[in-house]
Amino acid sequence: MEFRRINGLPPYVFAAINGRKAAARAAGRDVVDFGFGNPDLPSPAIAVEKLAEAAHNPKNHRYSASRGIPNLRIAIADRYKTLFNVDLDPETEVVTTIGAKEGLTHLMWVLLGPGDTAIVPSPSYPIHLAGPGFAGATVIPVPMHDPAASGEDPGDAFFAGLVEAWNKATVKPRVIICSFPHNPTSACVDLAFMERLVTFALEHDVIVCHDFAYADLGFDGYRPPSILEVPRAKECCVELYTLTKSFSMAGWRVGFMVGNVEVVAALTKLKSYLDYGTFQPVQIAAIVAMNEAADYPNELRAIYQSRRDTLIEGLNRIGWEVAAPKGSMFIWAPIPDPYSHMKSLEFSTYLIDEADVATSPGVGFGEGGDGHVRFALIENELRTHQAIRQLKHVLGKLN
Repeated sequence: MEFRRINGLPPYVFAAINGRKAAARAAGRDVVDFGFGNPDLPSPAIAVEKLAEAAHNPKNHRYSASRGIPNLRIAIADRYKTLFNVDLDPETEVVTTIGAKEGLTHLMWVLLGPGDTAIVPSPSYPIHLAGPGFAGATVIPVPMHDPAASGEDPGDAFFAGLVEAWNKATVKPRVIICSFPHNPTSACVDLAFMERLVTFALEHDVIVCHDFAYADLGFDGYRPPSILEVPRAKECCVELYTLTKSFSMAGWRVGFMVGNVEVVAALTKLKSYLDYGTFQPVQIAAIVAMNEAADYPNELRAIYQSRRDTLIEGLNRIGWEVAAPKGSMFIWAPIPDPYSHMKSLEFSTYLIDEADVATSPGVGFGEGGDGHVRFALIENELRTHQAIRQLKHVLGKLN
């Protein structure tokens, strides 16, 4: 039987790692899990309390609005003004999504169709590569180099690849997907890069979709820029913002797409056919999180930075040289030279089987990811020290 939308999807390599991890745990082994980027930190207590209160109100049990209730859209507009000094009209420039993955996937449905093309970094978060394909379009990959290994500024390197891909494309792309801080490589850019990208998009009549999942996770004083900070960006850009990482509200599924009026209207129209919106008590609790726990992302950022420092120090101490990223909640680690004969899936499997340490194989983020594994910063410092000891015991070929 032919399943048209999924036949072209590559094998989900993470399933192999998850199976290995489950088998190890079933055998009684204590696996330190850096694999899935699933935040382990609690959501803001005030949001949890509001959710419980709102859920007891029968009026909130009915269908909600797929575009998001008005006060939720106002709350995200206020947050953008506070964080980035960006003015958003909550009526025309904001639509609520059921998480960033849903928003991006359905966004591709309104922007792309069969015969179209989209530029996407490789490696990338899997839905960035798959989303255009679900719409029937073809992905043109642009290398997203490991910022530590390449020695190049990640923005300069990506922009050069973008221009080259555009010039070579026989069907000019309608969409550019990007995400900074980048998952999985943790590459970060400055506002000057965003200005170059907006200028390019305006000159070439292309829509930029910026997935801003790690907007609040910049370290060592680095503040990730919103693409909407650039003048005229709203003419050609939309941005996806989510409470998943910023407020550790992963399971709540509250995201937003903001920016270009026409694109927001198109996604809003499509969603009116597809869903009735997030459960209204969740939307109400999300308002409280942004309005009354606005500094909560600062607390989370400090925790993730401490975890980053512990993991980076430990890896380098045992001879696995890895650079500290300026943002995101991931470490993008090149497979050490003595083990470089292994592909990333083989190496990740080896780490589970021999060291009881789970990572994500780089190939799961596209062919451009092979040669690396990704650590998610979802284990505390004590567990991270335990993982380092286990890795040191197994990776005996390291200096």
